[in-house]
Amino acid sequence: MRESRPVTLITVARQAGVSKTTASDALTGTGRVSPATRDRVMQTATMLGYVPNSSARHLRRAVTGTIGLHLPEVLTRSDYYMRFVFGAVDQAAAHGYDLTLITSGHGSVRPRLPRVDGIVLGDPLGGDAAVEHLIGSELPIVTCERFPGRDVLDGVVRSEHDAALRVLLDHLHDAGARRPALVVSSGESDWAADLGRGYREWCREHRVEPRIRTITFGSGTEAAAPAAADLLSAHPDTDALVCGPDGAAAAALPVIRAAGREAGRDLLLASCVDSPAMAEADPPITAIDLRPREAGARCAELLFEVLNGSAPPGTERIHPIALVPRASTQGTH
Repeated sequence: MRESRPVTLITVARQAGVSKTTASDALTGTGRVSPATRDRVMQTATMLGYVPNSSARHLRRAVTGTIGLHLPEVLTRSDYYMRFVFGAVDQAAAHGYDLTLITSGHGSVRPRLPRVDGIVLGDPLGGDAAVEHLIGSELPIVTCERFPGRDVLDGVVRSEHDAALRVLLDHLHDAGARRPALVVSSGESDWAADLGRGYREWCREHRVEPRIRTITFGSGTEAAAPAAADLLSAHPDTDALVCGPDGAAAAALPVIRAAGREAGRDLLLASCVDSPAMAEADPPITAIDLRPREAGARCAELLFEVLNGSAPPGTERIHPIALVPRASTQGTH
């Protein structure tokens, strides 16, 4: 029996064991696809009862002079994502393209696909119906971080956040911390899942009991302070606090002072996302520089390479990130 969900190009690609672009090229008779692969995709599409989306096929052939950038609505308040947008806009302009911003609107799905040649998905969240709708189209798609699902997309630009967090934790250890705690977003995004995994692996290797509080992804800094307060209350011997969400570390500073602690001295403080607020805090907060403007530009550039055929389907590129030490992790050794 077939699944009750509509059969999309992604469904065909997954069943045939090829990328979405290869499946589309096989079905439309375009691109460089071997006869054997073309036959397998055609047979799979027939077996599944796939009906091509004629609107999306038309958009794929057309040159609209526009690319789309999708961000969940909760992320538009973030300094990181605003800079990410500017990077994508810069790259679009360099190619003579416009960029249209697409938001989920609390998970609602627009019935029509945007009139664009391709889409960048910024940190796509698992379970986002709007993201699923866009991925199910025949439009070329590049993501910033992996989509936490089974779908094979056209390209991804990602960073090794688990490794960067381990560098941060080693830095805290060198500064004298032995019992670090973590405030992290829930795992709807690949980024948040990476942070949680990196922290737990570091704790296991150092024989430290993990101390984690999870807040809703995109909930803003208002959720970070209670989570930090709860951690310090439940574990008063915590000697380092790492905050994942953008701005959460600055929001934790009043909590640290209220607990009679001093950030940078008897409690080290760090953020997994750098921003002007981290550099301007008192004390300035150590953070991981995710280089968001460059990340946006790299995602848009990869999308253009997918569009012109110079990047093969499934291309994955690593975007380098780096630790920026500041006074909040000076420590006492």
